[in-house]
This record gives sequence, C-alpha cells and structure tokens, in this order.
Amino acid sequence: MRRSREAKAETHDAIVDKASRLFRERGVEGTSVGDVMAEAGLTHGGFYRHFENKEALVAATVRSAFDGIAQAVEARAEAVGVGAAVADYLDFYLSPEHLAHPGLGCPAPPLAGEIARGSDALKAEFGAGFDRVARVLAEGLPASETSRRELALRELAMRVGAVLIARASHPEIATEVLSACKMPGKLAQTENGEE
Repeated sequence: MRRSREAKAETHDAIVDKASRLFRERGVEGTSVGDVMAEAGLTHGGFYRHFENKEALVAATVRSAFDGIAQAVEARAEAVGVGAAVADYLDFYLSPEHLAHPGLGCPAPPLAGEIARGSDALKAEFGAGFDRVARVLAEGLPASETSRRELALRELAMRVGAVLIARASHPEIATEVLSACKMPGKLAQTENGEE
C-alpha cells in the first residue's frame, strides 16, 4: 500500500512537472490535458485520478513553479549569502537564458495574462506564489526593513514586465528593454549608500 501511494505521488509530481513546462511554453489554452498526459507518458484517462480538472492542474503547476524559485534562491543563499543569491536571481531574470526558455523560467511572464482571466481561486494561488518569491527576495535587498518588501515587489514586477515585453518584441527592442531594467537595482543600492 505504501509503495502504491509513493508511486501515485511520483506520477502526480511528473504530471505537474510536464504541465508546468508546457503551460509556460504554450500557454494554458494552448495545452490540453491530453498533451500533458502524453508528455508524461500516461493516458488521458489517468488524469482524473490526480486532479479534479484542468484548473486544479494549473494551480498545482503555478504553486510548484513559484515554490521552485523560492527554494532555489534559499538554497543558493546558504552557499553564497542571501544578498548575493538575490542579486544572482535578479540578474538571471533578465538574462538571455531566461528569455529563451520560458518553460523553465518564472511562470509570471507567460501565464499572468491567462490567469488574470481565470477564477478567483487561481488568482489567489498565483498571488500567493508571487508573494512567496517577493518575500524571499526582500530578505536580500539593500533597503531598510520596512521598505524591502516594496523594493522586492517593484524589482520583481518590473522584471516580469520586461521579460514579457522582450519575448513579444524583436531582438533589438528585447535587448534594450532588458538592459534598461537592470538599472533600477543599481539605483536602489546607490540610494541606500550600498554601491
């Protein structure tokens, strides 16, 4: 019995992992449950043993993607310190690698538009995930404790918009937008006397 629960959990995680990548690459509307299950090497009928419906799967993928970001920054912070880990993540966010691989990056740029038109429950899941990442980033930003959250929200929201615009633009504009958005982080550090 224990092994069957473990196997079910592994299958569940595999479905979430494949769906998370596909949703970020193709969008929620552009990805069917059948697509996800085929990618996971499973039959369409098995989906309902794991999820009530597609919206429940979307919620699980959003939660998983944001949790993965927060955990990666926290793990990096243990190795290099929280300030360096946050700076590394913010730099990566505007990198050509993040831009070129939406299926592996932050779920906000590719999914926010669709989720904005979704249910309140889905919006709550997205908001909770975004908040979790912002709280992790706030720990390593150079600001007074009371303004760290505001700075984290601003830096993260700006980067989401920058990546969204860059992915939707031709390469010249994409490069210019990403470059321009790297400056506010440096300005925030300068404002606080930490250059």
